[in-house]
Amino acid sequence: MSLVELIAQADERGLAASGLACLDRCVPVLGGDGGDDDLLRPLWARLADGGDWGGPLADARSALDAAGDPAGRVRGTSGEAAALARRMLDAVPAAHSGAAVREWADGCSVAALQVHRLLDTEPAGTRSVAARREGRTDGMSPLVAAELRRQVRILELLSNKGAGPIGGLRQALDVSTEGRRVLRAVVSRRARGSAEGLTSC
Repeated sequence: MSLVELIAQADERGLAASGLACLDRCVPVLGGDGGDDDLLRPLWARLADGGDWGGPLADARSALDAAGDPAGRVRGTSGEAAALARRMLDAVPAAHSGAAVREWADGCSVAALQVHRLLDTEPAGTRSVAARREGRTDGMSPLVAAELRRQVRILELLSNKGAGPIGGLRQALDVSTEGRRVLRAVVSRRARGSAEGLTSC
C-alpha cells in the first residue's frame, strides 16, 4: 500500500502521530546542539493520554525559537530545509483531532520527504516527492528512501489494532527517534563541511 493510501485510511490518532513523527525527525534542521531532541516528547505523551497538547506545543515552539537558527546558517543546513521544518512546526493544529489534523499530517509527510531530499548528498532522481508517496519508488536517493520507509512503517504500526493505541505510539516514537539520529548526523556532517570550507578561505 502506498503512503498516500495509508494516510487516507489513518484515523485521527494515527494522523496526529504521523505528522508529529515527521516533525520530530526534522528537529535537527531547526538548529540547536542535540539538547532539543526531547522537546516534542510531551506532545507524544499528550497524544497517548488523549489530553490537550496546546501547552506542550507552546513550550516546544518557544524552546526551538530560543535554541535554533531559522536560516540554517550555524549548522550548515539548507535554508530551505530549515524553512520547511519551521512551517511544519508553525502549522501544528491546536487540537490533535478534526479535519485540520489530516491536512497537517499530509503536509508534514511531503515536507519531511523534501527536507531529506534537500539534505541528501546523492542524486535524488527525477521523480517528485508526490510520485514517491504514490508508490513510484525507483531510483530514490538513500536518505529519501529511508524517510519514506519510516513514514510507511509508522502508519502501519499505528493501524495495527493488535498493538493497542499506546503500544503503537511507543513503537512509532522509536522509529522516529532513530530517524532523527540519522538526520542529525547528516546535519552535523554538513556543518563540519561548511566550517572547513570557511577555514580554508
